[in-house]
Amino acid sequence: MKLQAMIRKFAVFLAGISLLMGASMSVAQTKEQVLKPPPGAHVAIVEFADLECPMCGRENPVLMAAVAKYHVPWIRHDFPLRFHVWSFQAAVNARWFDTQGHDLGNEYRDAVFANQINIETKDDLRQFTQKFAQQHGVQMPFLIDPQGKLAAAVKDDYLLGERLGVHETPTAWVVTDGTGGAARWTQVQNFDDLYTMLDQAIEETSHGRK
Repeated sequence: MKLQAMIRKFAVFLAGISLLMGASMSVAQTKEQVLKPPPGAHVAIVEFADLECPMCGRENPVLMAAVAKYHVPWIRHDFPLRFHVWSFQAAVNARWFDTQGHDLGNEYRDAVFANQINIETKDDLRQFTQKFAQQHGVQMPFLIDPQGKLAAAVKDDYLLGERLGVHETPTAWVVTDGTGGAARWTQVQNFDDLYTMLDQAIEETSHGRK
């Protein structure tokens, strides 16, 4: 009886180890698929952010300046935290502006971050969004997402972030295509180090192309 009990406990232990290994492999595979530059680029920034997150608002100008300086792609994903009042709707709004071209979606995201202090409620967000549309000569429809496709895309981004282990915002990585033996992705722990991280990634990939 004791031997059987020990065997059962050992089987449960092995099953637990197997699940943990499977989860670890799944995260690694997801990172391989997601944390990479777009075709034609050797270095990029991948970010998961919440438009209502004060820390995201604080770091957004840093990211904007880094992208302007280094001319690297900035791949932006939605990760609206559930306890925020209007962040999910803001992400849906940004997706709608994405469909209008001229990088209007990212302009909207940057504008929301810059005006967070003035947006407290969903009604504040609605008024801000209408004003933004008017300023950019865009006519917003009565319903911007009648079929729920934009909301579904935001939810998909959130689930993708969860699979990557994202649990706070902003979460960002400097990613490379592996040229020159550089690491494929490095998470930004301190945004004050972003320029140094980009310098290193660009230098390593440049050596690999010589």
